[in-house]
Amino acid sequence: MVGMDYLQSLPRRWVTTYIPIGLFVFVLLFPFYWMVITSFKPNEELLSREGNPFWVIRPTLAHFKKLIFDTPYPDWLWNTVLVSVVSTFVSLAASVLAAYAIERLRFSGAKPVGGAIFLAYLVPPSILFIPLSAVIFQLGLFDTRMALILAYPTFLIPFCTWLLMGYFRSIPFELEECALIDGASRWQILVKIILPLAVPGLISAGIFAFTLSWNEFIYALTFVSSSENKTVPVGVVTELVEGDVYHWGSLMAGALLGSLPVAFIYSFFVEHYVSGMTGSVKE
Repeated sequence: MVGMDYLQSLPRRWVTTYIPIGLFVFVLLFPFYWMVITSFKPNEELLSREGNPFWVIRPTLAHFKKLIFDTPYPDWLWNTVLVSVVSTFVSLAASVLAAYAIERLRFSGAKPVGGAIFLAYLVPPSILFIPLSAVIFQLGLFDTRMALILAYPTFLIPFCTWLLMGYFRSIPFELEECALIDGASRWQILVKIILPLAVPGLISAGIFAFTLSWNEFIYALTFVSSSENKTVPVGVVTELVEGDVYHWGSLMAGALLGSLPVAFIYSFFVEHYVSGMTGSVKE
């Protein structure tokens, strides 16, 4: 051990730990830093070629004021929240039933069905939006939020089902067998045994489903045309770009405000629930 101490020397730690972590943090956070400083820069600094592009000299809130009061951004934000929350809950409910049936009921053909669900998740939305648009038109739901609520589970349910299948697979079958011997029904087993043990998986699937639906662009661009029904990803791009004129301050302000709910959900649930559940399991 004494002869290997040189591996833990300060120069080696800089090369193997500090510098790689610093580069990773820089690459990860620099786009957010650029988004923040651009949203607070006045137009004079944004268009100037002589100023410092990496710093704000005279910060302003004009871009946020224009975004909130001169555009339907509050409506876009509300539409995004509503569609994402409803789609996530609907997808989780369907995914829990599908994952439980595939992993716990042991019916013939369960593995091929699980593989088919995973393959369905790999199908790109750019292929599915054409037949989905025909269905949306036939149902008379074009240019409504309900169109997105019905379309988003088409890619959320396969992903959540595949993720929850792994969590349900890790739960011992002996717990379920003991409950069946005691006279519990399948529904009671799912609600009182499986779901409490799979809370970290449910939260993880919910966070990823919410993020996917929050950032979705193709379906929202295809199925919604009126400004008041658009979501944040589509509204910011289509309403704040006029021909070849890009309102960079308002664009970055909209992107910044649109990323805050996702960041809050990640930090709150991962810190207070997932880490707490894994800590209690280790104990």
